[in-house]
Parts: sequence; C-alpha cells; structure tokens
Amino acid sequence: MTTDHFQKLRSMYLNSKVNTHLYETTECEITLEKATIALTISEKYFHGLGAIHGSVYFKLLDDAAYFAVSSIVTDVFVLTTSFNTNIIRPANQGKITSVGTLRYKSKNLFVAESTIYNEAGKEIAFGTGNFSKSKIALSKEIGYV
Repeated sequence: MTTDHFQKLRSMYLNSKVNTHLYETTECEITLEKATIALTISEKYFHGLGAIHGSVYFKLLDDAAYFAVSSIVTDVFVLTTSFNTNIIRPANQGKITSVGTLRYKSKNLFVAESTIYNEAGKEIAFGTGNFSKSKIALSKEIGYV
C-alpha cells in the first residue's frame, strides 16, 4: 500500500456526486487499515425532530469502514455486503467524525468497524460491516485518479 493509493481513493470518494452535491463538507483521510470521514452537520440532514437522520449516521459509518478495507485492496472496487448501525445519541450541530478500522481480512472477505464522535469527543454511533471484492477494477472511469 502506498500513499498514492490512499490519495486516489480519497479523490474517488470526495469527487463522487453524492459528496459534491449533497455532502459537500465531507473530509476524508485514508491510511493503512484506517479511514477517517468527517462532516459538518447541516439542517438539510435533519429529520422532523431536528437532528440528523439515521441515513447520515449510516453513510459516515459505512464509508469509514469501507475505506479502511479499501486501503489494503489495490486492484478492485470493494462492496459493502452487510452493515449494522447503532445510534447512541442524536447530533444536530458541529462536525462529526467517523473513524473506521479493519478488523478481519481474508482473500475475499473483510470485516471493519467504525465509530462516530461529536466535536466533544463523545461517541454518538458505531457500526460493523462485511465487505468483499468486486470484479470492477480500480480505474480512471470510476474516479480512481
């Protein structure tokens, strides 16, 4: 694994349409078997009770775990095959940060976990997911540049 691989993954992620159009304050750092994804909360992510919707928790948890796995897979795109999200407390302001780490690896199966923290450093959600290799090569066509 090289910093070039980490940078290409970061570029692929930050330049995806979901991040450039909806989650435009997303920040990302990828290192060996670890990824950190941060997002500044906006009211556009709120449900009716004035806190971020569960889909935002899921996205940050899945993305951090996903890139922790992707940090060691240099040939193909990785797919989330299952992900379990646990929300502990609501969040409605500031920046939240999800930290993902690789827990298990084999030839085609990977398990990673992630935790979201608020600005005060309190854990607000955590999750665990299973990931597998796809048949789709990492390439310029999917933004891996």
